[in-house]
Amino acid sequence: MPFVEKERYKISSRCRLHPENDLYRDQEQHKMHVDINEWRCGYCKKTFYEEKYLDKHFDNRHYDLLNVSHSKCLADVCGALHCDLVLDSVPHKTKCNPAATGRNKHLCESLADSCFPVNEGPSALRLNEFFLRQFCDAHTCSGGRKPFSKGGKKETSTLYVIISVLVLMLLALFYIFMYLYQRGIKRGSQGLKHISKSGQKKSTSMSTSSLLLRIYIHDFVGDSCFRNGDSTAVPTIAHGIPLFITSIFIRITLH
Repeated sequence: MPFVEKERYKISSRCRLHPENDLYRDQEQHKMHVDINEWRCGYCKKTFYEEKYLDKHFDNRHYDLLNVSHSKCLADVCGALHCDLVLDSVPHKTKCNPAATGRNKHLCESLADSCFPVNEGPSALRLNEFFLRQFCDAHTCSGGRKPFSKGGKKETSTLYVIISVLVLMLLALFYIFMYLYQRGIKRGSQGLKHISKSGQKKSTSMSTSSLLLRIYIHDFVGDSCFRNGDSTAVPTIAHGIPLFITSIFIRITLH
């Protein structure tokens, strides 16, 4: 029992809920659930398709191993512990029987007193009060209290799970979109800087090549040759043609 383990309380062997007082405890320990449709007997290793057939096998073949002299079946106290609410997934509305409700409440209170005597310390007192509130107070026909009012098993809604998964997926998509958007802006700004630098480099290269061309023409051809039509400038022009071609090659290279 989780609430007993939480308090680190050791149940006395006088308590009917003590593991050693369970008639079928040894059989339960010899049940081996191998696969979905495979149950194996821990005594003889025989396999079965369902657990109910294994239980029948225990009754037919290994009933002599039960300690019937000192142990008792825990099903005898199911009425006090509301086992029907745990076994039935859908609660059934039935007419309340005051006599049966009184017997179950008396049995529940006797379990609380024998398992958690109030004179054995603070832990036993807390467990006794918890057991009474958790199980015994619900034995009434007035409908004021429900069993497992504290620490009961809560079922997770399927709709809640679906909505949670969708929200997580939307958050993941949002962060991926923002990451890609920021990355695109960064790469775009870097591209603009690269284009600007390339344009400046191109302009500088064109200016340099034009300047070299003008120097070559001025030094080896001369301005007067073009203005006055001097025939003596022909050798100079012929001499300057290779340098003119060289300047063109330099211009292409700089591009």
